[in-house]
Amino acid sequence: MISPIGTKLLTWYAQNARSLPWRGRSSPYAIWVSEIMLQQTRVETVIPYYLRWMERFPDIDRLANASEEEVLRYWEGLGYYARARNLWRAAQRLQTHFEGQLPQEFSALRSLPGIGNYTAAAIASIAFGQDRATLDGNIRRVLARLVASRIPLRTPQSDRELLLFAKTHLPPGKAGEYNQALMDLGAMICTPRQPQCDLCPLLADCRAAQLGIQSEIPLTKPKKLLPQYVVTAAVIIQKGKFLITQRPRHGLLGGMWEFPGGKCQDQESLESCLKREILEELNLHIDVGEPFGTYRHAYTHYRVTLHAFLCSIPNGDQPFPTEGQAFQWVERNQLSHFPMGKIDRQIADRIQTLETLCSSSMLTKT
Repeated sequence: MISPIGTKLLTWYAQNARSLPWRGRSSPYAIWVSEIMLQQTRVETVIPYYLRWMERFPDIDRLANASEEEVLRYWEGLGYYARARNLWRAAQRLQTHFEGQLPQEFSALRSLPGIGNYTAAAIASIAFGQDRATLDGNIRRVLARLVASRIPLRTPQSDRELLLFAKTHLPPGKAGEYNQALMDLGAMICTPRQPQCDLCPLLADCRAAQLGIQSEIPLTKPKKLLPQYVVTAAVIIQKGKFLITQRPRHGLLGGMWEFPGGKCQDQESLESCLKREILEELNLHIDVGEPFGTYRHAYTHYRVTLHAFLCSIPNGDQPFPTEGQAFQWVERNQLSHFPMGKIDRQIADRIQTLETLCSSSMLTKT
């Protein structure tokens, strides 16, 4: 028997479901890609990336046989690049262990790189029709208000309470629609600020609304202040080409390409920092020329302010990376071929707009 909450949700969803490019598709692969892209990323941001990705990698085999660099290039701009590498690795694992097909079993899904409990449950319910409840940001908020939970979200106690409630009202055989209805309700009606309670199909069932505390819920853990770092980068030009280096495969922006540099130490000038970093990383002595812009970006755990400088190598030496990382000298029009993080892409884009960049006057401080 379907609970009243489940019935109301399904009725509302049938009339109000968002039109999204991954919905209504029979391909479990398409649903898997969408769920990975939607992790910590808004729907409106994901849609153009999803469409471009599916055009280039329409199936598991096409993704598995691509290069890691191409995969990262198509992901560039979505952030959290480990998601792209995990998709690629998982596709290769599916080729070798699952005959190129996404498995239906929850435990098998869970064993794939990048698939946790939430994503496995979402794929199992939406792609394979299994009766599994799941939790994402929107669903957590809706359920927390329904039960008027005073437990901060994304804590083990909160997830246990909310998942139990979701399972209690899950309509058998309709878990995919039920989970997506909760997602859409959170995105469209039960929003973080100023929820439109008068339009909500679950208003009569919402404990927070009954108590008049819907704007106070959900509770979240206090955010830590993000540390701020000052970073430098060298736009090194030699014979009309630009030096870029590849980041280590593991860690932040793993496998992406960048203009070399690094973090300033206490009381260190920008020029001294840049010279030290390039010497430590590439065994190169450089001349630091004109500034080439200041760039800011917030990562998950910290913020950076990056100062870029035009630089040259006075004696024509070649890089010799101390940690064996790859490097390349590339022409201006080749920069778009290499996957980069947001700041390095901004630098590369600026390079491509300045026709006189290679002139000696720009490489020397005035």
